[in-house]
Parts: sequence; structure tokens; C-alpha cells
Amino acid sequence: MHISFPFYLILTFLSALSGMTIAYFVKSKLHKGLKMILSFSGSFLLGVCIFHLLPEVFKNPKSEPGLWIVCGLIFQILLEFLSQGVEHGHSYNSKNHKIPGLVFFSLCIHSFVEGIPMEENNPLIWGIFLHKIPIGMILFVMINKTHESNIVKVFFLLIFALMSPLGSYLNSYFDFLSEWQNAITAFVVGILLHISTTILYENNQGHSFNITKILITLFGLGCAYII
Repeated sequence: MHISFPFYLILTFLSALSGMTIAYFVKSKLHKGLKMILSFSGSFLLGVCIFHLLPEVFKNPKSEPGLWIVCGLIFQILLEFLSQGVEHGHSYNSKNHKIPGLVFFSLCIHSFVEGIPMEENNPLIWGIFLHKIPIGMILFVMINKTHESNIVKVFFLLIFALMSPLGSYLNSYFDFLSEWQNAITAFVVGILLHISTTILYENNQGHSFNITKILITLFGLGCAYII
């Protein structure tokens, strides 16, 4: 099913808000549920990359997709120096009870960039939709622990939720970006490959899979294959 503009912008905005809402209502059981959601979203993202995005970007080898994928991987590694791995499930506690500017900035840049090639790319839209739910949950917990006013907290949460739709909107607004669309998509594939594989590797006790994680991973890959 084709997802039309601007519906997919609203969809990705609501996914981040959904994660924040879930975190608000299930605080006491968040840790266990978050691991399950991360496992599913990580395997789904990996499946989207393998089944859909990689074949797409390599249709045009002249754009050097391999180089751009590596650039995306390196870019995400650099971002994680700032975010400390919040994108793939690491918690963060602010020592001075303020919103950590560098962590928030890194998450926003990550969200903005991966939203750029969403237009006309349904698998990526659904991948980002699922990816934003656990990030929204983690971000809510992080910001809710600060001593900022509720207005400030809501403001920062809404800014983050708008980043992916904003990236996609600007991509559709500036025509010259269409010339770089394949390179941009390959760059985002690099980001998502790093995120998804890190989630699947780090989200297991002792880096070993139990039967529940295996089933969730297979289910996520299967869903990615059939979309």
C-alpha cells in the first residue's frame, strides 16, 4: 500500500509521540517491554535494509552506494559519541538534572537525516515508524527525570518528534536534492545498518539469544520482507 504525502509525515510524527505516551503510562514495566520492542524494531530495520533498501541503492552503482553506506556507518558512530547510544536503547541520566544538549542534538540530527529519503519509500517509512517508538520511550524517560518545567519538557519532545517529518519535507521542497537521492538513501542505509545490528547485538544478556528474542527477531525480519 502506497503511503501518500503528507500522511507519512504525520505517521512518523505520531510514532515518536506514541513511544513517549507508552513510557508515560507504563513506567514500572518499561524496561522489559522496551527490550522486546527494541528487538522487533532492530530486526525490522535490518530486514528493511537487506530486502528493500540495499537492492534499491545498488540499482545505480554509478552513485557509489557502497561508499555512501560506509559514510553513513561512520557518521552514526560519530553521533554516538554525543548521544552515548540512546538510539539503540542505552539509558542516560543527567547529573545536573538538565536536558543534555549534546545528546538531544545528536538524536535530532539522526532523526532528521534518516527522514530525508522517506518520500516514495514505503519500507523506509515503516522502518522509521517502528524505530521512533522505542527512541520516543527512552527520550521521554531521559527528559522526564530532569528538573525542567513541563512546558520545556513538552517543547523538547515535540521538537524531536518533528525531526524526521522535517527532513522529508525539506527533501521534497528542494528539487536539487533529487539528484543526490540514491546517495542520500545509501547514507541512511549505513546509519540504519549500524543501529539495527547494534540493537540486536547489545539487547541480549551476555550477547546471547534466548528463544523469545529469536522468535521476535524472525518475526521482525518476516514483517520487513512482506511489506
